[in-house]
Amino acid sequence: MSKQTILGRVTQLAKANINALLDSAEDPQKMLDQLIRDYSSNISEAEEAVAATIGNLRLMEQDHQEDVGAAKEWGGKALAASRKADELRAGGQAAEADRFDNLAKVALGRQLQSEKEARTAEPTIASQTEVVDKLRTGLDQMKAKLGELRAKRDELVARAKSAQAQNTMMDAVKGIDVLDPTSELSRFEDKVRREEAKAMGKQELAASSLDAQFEQLDALGDSAEIEARLAALKS
Repeated sequence: MSKQTILGRVTQLAKANINALLDSAEDPQKMLDQLIRDYSSNISEAEEAVAATIGNLRLMEQDHQEDVGAAKEWGGKALAASRKADELRAGGQAAEADRFDNLAKVALGRQLQSEKEARTAEPTIASQTEVVDKLRTGLDQMKAKLGELRAKRDELVARAKSAQAQNTMMDAVKGIDVLDPTSELSRFEDKVRREEAKAMGKQELAASSLDAQFEQLDALGDSAEIEARLAALKS
């Protein structure tokens, strides 16, 4: 897959509207899982593309520096040969001077060639640098989007579990009808009421027995009073 194809896909995925995708999905969790797989796969491909592009870029930069250095070196050789030719010509050695001038021309030709190669590589280096920057930016955006996807997936799973727990609880509560006379709660309430009624009966029974005893005590008192008054009359 070419770098441009990967760059286009990285840019497209990085700009994807996750919320819109989820709104149109029949199963949001399944879509999130698929998106996470897609993003992870594309991130791996993009990382390989970035690494390869950076490697090629560094090689081109090294070649460019070598061409720049060679041009400078050949320029120095041309200058040295030219000066040597001037010295020889001043000393009357015209033929030898011409030979060094020719060497200076050869050096200048090599310098010119190195400069051309350096200039030719510069637009390609600039273009590859731009591609690397875009790939890195897209890669960072995709990693951020992947983190967002995972967070949404975790949130969705947590919400699903919470909803399931609430439904389970509501189903359990729904199964208990306090107005149903056959329900366990109703039967327990009836049992408690019967126990309460029995206790009330015992209390009433105890109270009536106690009242009878006090009534007997009062009757004895009246009888004693009557006997006392009768004795008083007789005396």
